[in-house]
Amino acid sequence: MGSEAFLPVALIIGYLLGSIPFGLILTRLAGTQDLRSIGSGNIGATNVLRTGRKGLAAATLLGDALKGTAAVIIAGTLGGPNAAMVAGLGAFLGHLFPVWLKFRGGKGVAVYIGILIGLFWPGAIFFCLVWLATAFALRYSSAAALVASVLTPIVLWAFGHSALAALFALLTLLLIYMHRENIKRLQAGTESKIGAKK
Repeated sequence: MGSEAFLPVALIIGYLLGSIPFGLILTRLAGTQDLRSIGSGNIGATNVLRTGRKGLAAATLLGDALKGTAAVIIAGTLGGPNAAMVAGLGAFLGHLFPVWLKFRGGKGVAVYIGILIGLFWPGAIFFCLVWLATAFALRYSSAAALVASVLTPIVLWAFGHSALAALFALLTLLLIYMHRENIKRLQAGTESKIGAKK
């Protein structure tokens, strides 16, 4: 199969890996209540943390990141760099809109980082450093993710990775869309701060 013909396969590989709902699987195995009935109803690590199980939240974060990395590496090995990027897009879409959960998935931060690790690991380090600095300054997890995701494509473009910059600009737009309710709460001053007790 030629590299161009493999691209649809890469998209499917990425989507299937990205759609694995680690948060839901891990919380069910741990015997907690249905994750979709807690907090935001989201299946990501932030909502898993609302169960009070920090270990499960960390495991969810790791699983969600690594499924993005795995998609990129597998598709890249089989089909080359373009296939790797297409698989990264597929993994992101799979996480956000998993067919198994009626297309209601996570918000994409962990898998965004995982895709970055697979495609250009210095970009992942940059993202995490910006996230940490913004979170420390503002104490809003959502704001930290938004700032880091907006800056990442700009930095990729500045360092000459135009194709990656275009991919992550698209992923950033999707991530912003998934955080639209957080953005409304940030504007209203009602978004929960990191470490704040309800």
